[in-house]
Amino acid sequence: MTQIILSLNCGSSSAKYQVYDWTNKTILAKGVVERVTVGGSFIKHEIPGREDYVEQHECPNHKEALSLIISILTREQHGVVRDIAEINAVGHRVVHGGEKFAKSVLISPDVLQAFRDLCPLAPLHNPPNVQGIEAAMEVLPQVPHVAVMDTAFLQTMPPASYTYAVPYEWYEKHGVRRYGFHGTSHLYVSKRASVLIGKPPSQCNLITCHIGNGVSFTAIKDGVAFDHSMGLTPLEGLVMGTRSGDIDPAIIPYIAVKTGQSVAAVENILNKKSGLVGITGTYTDRRDILKAAAAGDKRAQLAFDIECYRVRKYIGAYYAALGRLDAIVFTAGVGEMSPEIRGRALENLEQLGIEIDPTRNQEARTRNHESLISKDSSRVKVFVIPTDEEYVFTADVVAILEGNYDVHTKFKYSFESPEYVNKMREEAYKKELEAKKKTS
Repeated sequence: MTQIILSLNCGSSSAKYQVYDWTNKTILAKGVVERVTVGGSFIKHEIPGREDYVEQHECPNHKEALSLIISILTREQHGVVRDIAEINAVGHRVVHGGEKFAKSVLISPDVLQAFRDLCPLAPLHNPPNVQGIEAAMEVLPQVPHVAVMDTAFLQTMPPASYTYAVPYEWYEKHGVRRYGFHGTSHLYVSKRASVLIGKPPSQCNLITCHIGNGVSFTAIKDGVAFDHSMGLTPLEGLVMGTRSGDIDPAIIPYIAVKTGQSVAAVENILNKKSGLVGITGTYTDRRDILKAAAAGDKRAQLAFDIECYRVRKYIGAYYAALGRLDAIVFTAGVGEMSPEIRGRALENLEQLGIEIDPTRNQEARTRNHESLISKDSSRVKVFVIPTDEEYVFTADVVAILEGNYDVHTKFKYSFESPEYVNKMREEAYKKELEAKKKTS
């Protein structure tokens, strides 16, 4: 029987979706409803091999957004299923699963309540995640719903990694600890890296670098998360598009007093108006920053220098924490597409066994192919591996439906096989190479 899985990722003002045919391993459709709850809503619907479809449709809540998605998916002209009954299950991204969940889980009333209880730990993310689940369960009550948590993969961190040096009762009473995020991405690329290295995950020490608008690094020891850059919330860690990353916490009350703003207002600035946009005053897109820096913009150059330095600093710290390192992996939009950041961050590290091949690094500018960018003589391999969180989502949902799912150390994904190939990406990569030949 064909297994068709709908994946949903509901943010405060958006609802992203993908429909995946698990039997034939193909994406049937994907898209996003933007400006949910804020007015001027519209859906962008993509079907491989066809022109994108955009439709204006007001969605005052997530239930209306889900109804719009279902309507589009079942339409004669733009749909990919004849009837919504063809969808076998729905997988939901949930940003914060706290300490309770170390793997994906079938959603029950108790599970949903646990996500509600965690909202204070992820006030920007869990509330819309919960709203999306509630809306989807109302629109699609006849199918199983599964939660895939960003935090689950990172629950193997030892206490010395996740415990903050604050009064211990803050952890006992209020759950204050490092949780980490982007876990699904780190899971996928770490498993793929072990395949490329040619060793079982349990024998691999890695540093996985997820660099997009949000940035998180994971130190992976013997195949499991040992440390992670994000903390109680996604604000801690490296420099990001709009987030500050690590700062002296005393800055918050200092600026609150100096400017007359509330602590909440300062926190909002650290989340939404800091990082690269804070330094440059304008840019979050690294391409814009590089272009501006080349044109003589000193603050754009400073932003680039700061980001590369912070990347280098975290890699050095995690290398020391692991003691032995097999590979560094770059992933996500910037990690996959910016040889400038990768090259600057890892230059002159030959004494640590890290030797970047400049030509390989420059050529690895694609979201459709796994690339080795270190020299053959490099003791530590450096890879660029496009992430595939949606595939992990879908695989978890199907395994739960089939009753053979478990934590990742006891469950083998199909992409852990040396024979695994993402046919859609390989086809796209061939087209990229053909296009390069024509322009060269």
